[in-house]
Amino acid sequence: MKASEKICKITVLCISCITTVFSGVYMTEKLYSLFAREGTQLLNPVFAMNNNALPESPVAVKNDTAVKPKAQQTALNITDQDTDYAEKDHDTPDTDHTLENTYLVTESLFRESNLSCNNFFVKNSTDLSPDIAGYLNKALPFKYEETAQPQVLIVHTHATESYMEEDAGYYYESFYPRDTNDNYNIVRVGKEITDTLTANGIGTVHCCKHHDDPQYYGAYDNSADSILYYLEKYPTIKIILDIHRDSITTEENEKIKPTFTYNGKKAAQIMIMCGNDNYGYYDFPNWEDNMSLAVKLQSTAETRYPGMTRPLYFGNFMYNMNLAPGSLLIEIGTDANTLDEAVLTGGMLGNVIAEVLKNA
Repeated sequence: MKASEKICKITVLCISCITTVFSGVYMTEKLYSLFAREGTQLLNPVFAMNNNALPESPVAVKNDTAVKPKAQQTALNITDQDTDYAEKDHDTPDTDHTLENTYLVTESLFRESNLSCNNFFVKNSTDLSPDIAGYLNKALPFKYEETAQPQVLIVHTHATESYMEEDAGYYYESFYPRDTNDNYNIVRVGKEITDTLTANGIGTVHCCKHHDDPQYYGAYDNSADSILYYLEKYPTIKIILDIHRDSITTEENEKIKPTFTYNGKKAAQIMIMCGNDNYGYYDFPNWEDNMSLAVKLQSTAETRYPGMTRPLYFGNFMYNMNLAPGSLLIEIGTDANTLDEAVLTGGMLGNVIAEVLKNA
């Protein structure tokens, strides 16, 4: 090879190497510039999803509520009748519904399910075969006391749950079944239960704290704090009921309204919910005591007020029911029921609880 050709080839090779180096530097700078300018925007949505997690579902199958240290439990400042919201005016704005869609509300009497015992039904969503008659005859882990001290605690994990204002058979698409005014939400129903229990001589604490306000997420942790506070303050408490209202909506946006009639008046059906820990997933050793209370309430309700209950829901969940024996969650109607229907049922439920407790 001639010297001139060698020089030429070496020159081309050098130029190629220099070009490659400069290209690498340029791409590195471009990538750095891209991440410096857009990296935060690209990563932020991930953090936003973590910080704004989906709210707890009312029908979640697991509750990971952690028991708070005692120092935190006793430091809580919860009043028996925390009804600040009830003092606010409740002015319903005049809304022009002219251009709004309306959807159907259908009434239904929920009765039969996959298990039955005497005069009531049980919806068993587990792979267990519960001895319903055995639980009905099983003694409760507590006894009724002739005392002025509280024996029942009424609490609302989702205190802002509310109802329809009138029985119209339809609803507007703007309907929003939440209200912070305690005269119009589930707390009003809890008050009726409390008043009826008191009239029956049963000391009752009604916790009106809004555990779901201002944030829905974490409501069960918040209500666990309240329950533990009251259990320490009033060791005589035997029954703890977390009172909710349900919501049933079809794919066609039709809302289902569970009702029954008693003495010529329409009232909301209730659904008692009882969880289990047969496989040791939760720290929930007393679930069978809860089940015994649940079936006694179910049977007594159907005896006194036929049609009052939807099938008792027995499932794999906890919902703070592990905090003490005698703990249940009860849904009173759905968001398609009216407040009047739910309040009427609340009074009936108070009578049922009193009868079961006095027979314990």
